[in-house]
Amino acid sequence: MTRSLNMSAHPRSAATAAYIVLGVTCLAPTGASGRQLAGPVFADGQAQVVAAFADSTQWIRHELWIETEFDTDGDGRPDRVHAAVVRPAQTETEGLEVPIIYESSPYYSGTSGDRQYLWSVRQELEGPPPVRVSQPAPRQRIRPGIANSHVNAWVPRGFAVVHSEAPGTGLSQGCPTVGGPPEALAPKAVIDWLNGRARGFTTVDGGETVEAPWSTGKVGMIGTSYNGTISVAAATTGVEGLEAIIPIAPNTSYYRYYRSNGLVRHPGGWLGEDIDFLYDYINSGNPDTREYCDATIRDGEMAAGRDRITGDYNDFWAGRDFQRDLDGIEAATLMSHAFNDWNVMPEHSVTVYEALRARGVPAQAYYHQGGHGGAPPMRLVNRWFTRYLYGIENGVEQDPKAWIVREGDDRLEPTPYADYPNPDAAPVTLYLQAGSPGQGGLSLDDAGNQGTETLEDNFSFSGQSLARAEWTNHRLIYLTPELMAPVHLSGTARVTVRMAANQPAANLSMWLVSLPWTDGRMARGGVITRGWADPRNHHSLTDQEPLVPGEFYDVSFDLQPDDQIIAAGQRIGMMIFSSDRDFTLWPDPGTELTVDLDGTSLELPLVGGAAAFRHALETATSGR
Repeated sequence: MTRSLNMSAHPRSAATAAYIVLGVTCLAPTGASGRQLAGPVFADGQAQVVAAFADSTQWIRHELWIETEFDTDGDGRPDRVHAAVVRPAQTETEGLEVPIIYESSPYYSGTSGDRQYLWSVRQELEGPPPVRVSQPAPRQRIRPGIANSHVNAWVPRGFAVVHSEAPGTGLSQGCPTVGGPPEALAPKAVIDWLNGRARGFTTVDGGETVEAPWSTGKVGMIGTSYNGTISVAAATTGVEGLEAIIPIAPNTSYYRYYRSNGLVRHPGGWLGEDIDFLYDYINSGNPDTREYCDATIRDGEMAAGRDRITGDYNDFWAGRDFQRDLDGIEAATLMSHAFNDWNVMPEHSVTVYEALRARGVPAQAYYHQGGHGGAPPMRLVNRWFTRYLYGIENGVEQDPKAWIVREGDDRLEPTPYADYPNPDAAPVTLYLQAGSPGQGGLSLDDAGNQGTETLEDNFSFSGQSLARAEWTNHRLIYLTPELMAPVHLSGTARVTVRMAANQPAANLSMWLVSLPWTDGRMARGGVITRGWADPRNHHSLTDQEPLVPGEFYDVSFDLQPDDQIIAAGQRIGMMIFSSDRDFTLWPDPGTELTVDLDGTSLELPLVGGAAAFRHALETATSGR
């Protein structure tokens, strides 16, 4: 899918000169008279600001509508998506051809974010959910251009910047589908237009076409959250010309965004959000088509498929699961995410990164310790786009595969690692020792004969309050001895819980914590990672079965991936509880979960494996 760089296709450009002076690489076309024209400049493997490109008053800006291959609004014509271009003046005056930085979003024309329209989470686990009132759609905004993100950074460096509005939003035609195939096919159409394979028009419904002779056809996509999701979606199509993507905190599976292991689970900060709320939230498109879109998508397809009763994986969710289509990705991918992102959780990026690395697709990962969002440092982004859009051999393939911001470090100063998870990490199994309703033990050694312990569900208590409590019957918690040496966790922890409930349905929540819990920017204790599951799905994500009260089941599931150095002086804790006030539904309190401690264990991926962990524990035990 790699095209050669053509800097001289314009009739006035007779030749292309490439030369290196003092480590600076220049690609500069020459005119018919031999006069050197403006071209990109590279130093230290990165595209540099070029004075001739930096005058924003000379930039060329234009808008267009690009024809797609789908018709979501039912009018019998292919939907057109609204796009806007900003490019150096030399693409017009000197025939310069440039690659493109491209971002697509459903947010550019505003959103409808009134939280009173979220689902009520006060719901029993077996009955129908309360009715949700649909919120009014955001007002359609008509304004010049679309967005200015990336323009000041990349146009002066010799790139064009393109933005497009997702179907059913802003001035794009169609309906929002929230993860449906059009969200992959719409950016594909834009990339096809940049490569001369799709038609662009000067108006939303006219016949006057517009082309992109200034485009090299090489495209790099970037974006955060939903915008990063669209980057991944476009890449799964395998569209020719999409050379690189940098998705930042992307949602790569709507099932994993709104469900966890069969459990109805909400994204952090948006308790009660589900896919139909997000549909309403972004539905800023043509008011004349909203009635059709609402009836067909929100009240038709989504209402039939979302299933807030069982939380099972089904065909509806499979159609919005980009992780099923990763074999289509050929674009070089720099993934970016935070290990403490409880909105779009880190598994969304880790799953993609690991799959691409296994297939041999060029991939790097950047992870930080903050929350939702957070782009990689500009030097990493620049090296990535310079290599794969301009073809400069800057050695990025030999760079470290993982860049991780260590605890307390500046987010723009990550530590390089050979890979993620850390190649020196190995699974370490820890076993439980009785202690309820106080604090039990967590040990490398399986003592056996620990019996059972019981907790009582009550959503009134937050996970933090349960973790900090010395004594409560609303959770079970098991702690290691105090660590006298740091412990480095890198990878995905996994739990197996042998449990019984006194009801046919129950939430199951799991937090891995570091105690004592401390607050503040430099906190040493708190949440390490978390996970949730529906015990009724202990054998399958697609078919749950009611729990037989009093019967024990083995429930195994992954916690969210992490890379964290747990400081000396802390204790690692495994906390088991039922309803998570910040993430799950809130059934009436009183359901009891009984845990068989001898059938329950925690597997941690630790750098240095069991030997390193045993050393830390033995040091603590001996007082050294």
